[in-house]
Formats: sequence, C-alpha cells, structure tokens
Amino acid sequence: MAAIPESELIINKNGTIYHLNLLPEQISDTIITVGDPDRVAMVSRYFDEIEVQVVKREFITHTGYYKGKRITVISTGMGTDNIDILMTELDALVNIDFQTREPNEDKISLKIVRVGTSGSLQETVPLGSHLASHYAVGLDSLMEFYPLEQNENEQSITKALQEQLGIGFRPYCVNGSQSLIDKIAYDMIPGNTLTCPGFYAPQGRVLRGGLRNQQLLQQYHDFRLCDFRFTNFEMETAGYYSMGRLLGHEVLSLNAIVANRITQQFAPNAEEVIDDLIVKTLERI
Repeated sequence: MAAIPESELIINKNGTIYHLNLLPEQISDTIITVGDPDRVAMVSRYFDEIEVQVVKREFITHTGYYKGKRITVISTGMGTDNIDILMTELDALVNIDFQTREPNEDKISLKIVRVGTSGSLQETVPLGSHLASHYAVGLDSLMEFYPLEQNENEQSITKALQEQLGIGFRPYCVNGSQSLIDKIAYDMIPGNTLTCPGFYAPQGRVLRGGLRNQQLLQQYHDFRLCDFRFTNFEMETAGYYSMGRLLGHEVLSLNAIVANRITQQFAPNAEEVIDDLIVKTLERI
C-alpha cells in the first residue's frame, strides 16, 4: 500500500498525531472517554499513578494505572465531529507506522468506553440510573461520508425514523460491543440511544431560536418499531459506534441519566451519579 500523504496523516514536529498531540506509546489499548475536559481529572484521581498528561484544545489525556491496569482517559468535547477526529487519530496511533506512513499489517483493536451524561426519553428510565447503549441511532450527517455497512434490521429502523420525523436524510444505526456490555454493563439498563447534532432544537429544546417541529420530543418518545424504542439521547454515541465498526474497535457508551425530558426533571445529585458510573467503569474495565 502506498504511503499516506502528509496532508492526510498530519504529524506534528514532535512526532505526535495532529489534534490529539499524542505519541503511540502514550496511550493504553484500554481507553475511557469523557466529553467534558474537566471530567478527565474526575477519572484519573482514582489512578494509583499518572504517567502521561497531555493537553491540546478540548482533548485532554491522562494515562496511568488503576489497580495495576494501564488505562487512558481522554476528553472529546461535544458532537460527532469531534468523535470523527478522536476515533480516527486513536486508530492511527496504534495501526499506522508513523515512519513509513503505511498501515501496520497486524491491526490492534482498542477497547473504548464512553462515560457520559444523557437525558431520558422514557418515564421508565429514572433519574440517577446508569444505562448502556446497546444500539445508537445518529441524526447527524457523519456517516454520509463513510462506507458504513448496516444490516437489514438497522436499515429498517432508520427508514422508519426518517419517515416519522419527515426529514430529508437517512439516519444511521449501529450496535455497541457485546463483549464490553457483558463485561461492564451486565446490570445496567439496556438502552437504544438517539444521537442528536445539537443540544437545543435537535433535542426539542426551545429558548429564543424556535423549533421547526413542535412535536419533535414527543415523536422521539413515541417512536416504535416492533420492540425497538428510544430510551435516551445525547450527542456522541452513534459516532463512536459507527467509527468503531469501520475501524475494528470495541466500543461501549455508558450513560449517567441526569435529566428526564418527559417528566422535565433534572437530577439534583448529577455529579454523584456520574462519579458512581466512573468508579463502576474503572472496577470492571
């Protein structure tokens, strides 16, 4: 295979990957991701030792040891556009030779677990609970640019959702890692997560910008296809799952439910709910 051009694989002068500012040896094959840069320290404070601390834009990385296991925690910021960068550059760090600029013959599959916050779309998903995304459906356009393969069931879900919402593009649907679900999320609420391309109108919130579809939130809540329904929504999970499928990595999204949009409640102990999920993830990962 020909070498990847400098304009496509951008390597900084210090040998690090362009956005993440990391060297291959600075990450573990076991990675926890968080959206909020301040949440990186909430995870790494439990480490026995921190060996790497790197800051670049919204991407903050700490690599260290938790009970003898080497783990990387990295922040992503919000949105699937950032997940596109994160997943592509993490993959490059472990599967491309930076000297020859060619993909390695033997590929490494990373274990990536998102620990984030989310809003519930059903009365039966309570505040303070922990939910694992078994499936994620993306309402963003990221997968319009990648050759993502989807099975018949996934395509039927996205077709039905497109028709119900009356939107001019087809969403995409991808499952999370079953092995990580079995290892980490066996006692968490199983969920189907809707990934939105924004926090306000795409999630049915109205401040001063208005809302084109006044029934949007109710349509999310009411959507059914056989036994498939949406349990929660956020802004990254579908990007993780689709890039994981494309690049061959095991990915799982864990959600601390801090809001219920149907009952219009917000958890008064949100930080505690998130911290409990962090500890649970560290113990099981």
